[in-house]
Amino acid sequence: MIDKTDDNTRNASVGDFDAQSFLRSLTHRPGVYRMLNSNHKIIYVGKARDLKKRVSSYFQRTHSDPKTAAMMPLVSQVEVTVTNSEAEALILEYNLIKRHKPRFNVVLRDDKSYPYIYVSTKHPFPRLEFHRGARKGKGRYFGPYPSTSAVRNTVNELQKLFLVRQCQNSYFSNRTRPCLQYQIKRCTAPCVGLIDEVSYAKDINAAILFLEGKNRGVIESFVERMDTASQQQDYEQAARFRDQIARFKKVESAQLISRHAGKDLDVIALASSASAHCVTVIFIRNGSVLGSRNYFPKVTGEREQKEILEGFLSQYYLGKEAPSEIIIPFAVDDKELLQAGLTERSGHKVAIKRKVRGDRLGWLELAKTNAVQGLELEVSSNATLKRQFAALGEALGHETPPARLECFDISHTSGEATVASCVVFNQAGPLKSDYRRFNVTPASAGDDYAAMAEALKRRYARVKTGEVAMPDVLFVDGGKGQLAEALTVLDELELSWLQVVAVAKGPSRRPGMEQLFLAGKRVPTILPANSPALHLVQRIRDEAHRFAITGHRQRRAKKRTTSQLEQIPGLGPKRRRELLRQFGGLQGVRNAGVDDLCKVHGISRNLATKIYDDLHLDSAT
Repeated sequence: MIDKTDDNTRNASVGDFDAQSFLRSLTHRPGVYRMLNSNHKIIYVGKARDLKKRVSSYFQRTHSDPKTAAMMPLVSQVEVTVTNSEAEALILEYNLIKRHKPRFNVVLRDDKSYPYIYVSTKHPFPRLEFHRGARKGKGRYFGPYPSTSAVRNTVNELQKLFLVRQCQNSYFSNRTRPCLQYQIKRCTAPCVGLIDEVSYAKDINAAILFLEGKNRGVIESFVERMDTASQQQDYEQAARFRDQIARFKKVESAQLISRHAGKDLDVIALASSASAHCVTVIFIRNGSVLGSRNYFPKVTGEREQKEILEGFLSQYYLGKEAPSEIIIPFAVDDKELLQAGLTERSGHKVAIKRKVRGDRLGWLELAKTNAVQGLELEVSSNATLKRQFAALGEALGHETPPARLECFDISHTSGEATVASCVVFNQAGPLKSDYRRFNVTPASAGDDYAAMAEALKRRYARVKTGEVAMPDVLFVDGGKGQLAEALTVLDELELSWLQVVAVAKGPSRRPGMEQLFLAGKRVPTILPANSPALHLVQRIRDEAHRFAITGHRQRRAKKRTTSQLEQIPGLGPKRRRELLRQFGGLQGVRNAGVDDLCKVHGISRNLATKIYDDLHLDSAT
């Protein structure tokens, strides 16, 4: 969960909120956003399926909505909280509105609280029913759910699945014969004694287990019944089971936001880059997520994450009352000593836990996601980038800071599915619209130097013609060899004046030890570990690596899940089907010679040769 707070960001103060920089780094994931005024008071809370799109819509020049037009001049800060799903965002939005009562929100009345599913367990034959309002009745309550339709659909499906009764108690106690629900096999008619109390209890307990999330066995039984129906060619019944499973999967989505009533805990995660660190704290009180906050500790020199987390825990909690449980991402030294100190100061037992599972593990993963997003927002702020570009220009001997940077990297697995990436940065951050990937031809696959040369030729041939903007500095991931290849390609394209920098990892391969190889210099340039210029180089190098490896994995996965025959030009589905029928599968086609392939109807000698060459290309290289 991501907070852009006054203590932790440079661009969130009054008159200095850099909306463009903030929006540029926002995620497309679902979540909740909060608008704050100059007094750091929340004036509006909203949810979004896509945070970037929704929050961006507030920063248009004109607003047709009078409420938004009146609110935006008061906004001096924006906080966002990432959630796992839109349903979780809806619940968190509800909690925050109830807690803070923002002036621009329509605060929900008490009689419009979120709905629950109620099981009246005191009755010998309980029923599942929709419930909204005070939870005073004896029995079990499950929820809250994000919408009334979700509850009603769930109750309806559970009644059909487990054959539990649907009628009111007054109707139930006055029946003398089964109703229509029994006739259509939606009830076992406990009202007239057609099922005993013990058997009925098994059905209602199964439904309760499903609502508790212990539904693995229930789902597996439905999968088995679906498979059985399919094998018996009862496809209509199989489709019904399939649809029921899909509906259950949708409704059972974990409600991390409001599941553990009575529990108070904090969940902490840490994300680090070479230039900054972000600690995210998610606050959970009485089982409800109240929000989160990001902290950006300032450290000197190179520090391990464990050391940063230890320092944060002691400084953050020893000055305030700690919750009964603190969840952290990894072990820290002196945990027992810290627990004892926090227990004494808070007046209750405080436990620091690392190995967690279930919902706590889900909260921890969510905190990690928010820490990474918060770090990206901090690092990509305009002030930080401008300082880094200025430092890079000074380090490379430029009179003015560079305006556009490009970086190339290569990714493959033993020569398979080789992909080259090109990422572009300007002084506003990553320019993703200009990112490009290059699927390297088999002749260059596995040879990093040849792959780099091919990608550079393809890219800078277009740069030379003016189709693509010219960068001020070209970075390549690697050492002297990659630098030499880049210089050779640029010389052939008559672009030898372009500055090229090869970024090589140091002897220990640790961040901060990078060596920069420049043309005409025999000794590599080594920037200080705390240099803003080095932080920018590391960031663009890491982004190029991420973009390359993502493309490589996608290409490799596609190759392994797609028949090689589908990739051969001129070979349509009918001919592919005939080949597989004639040779008993792809392996048989691969073992066939050109003459054998020609015997298949519709396969000419030219096409047979093309098929043979393509299927034997991998083994040849």
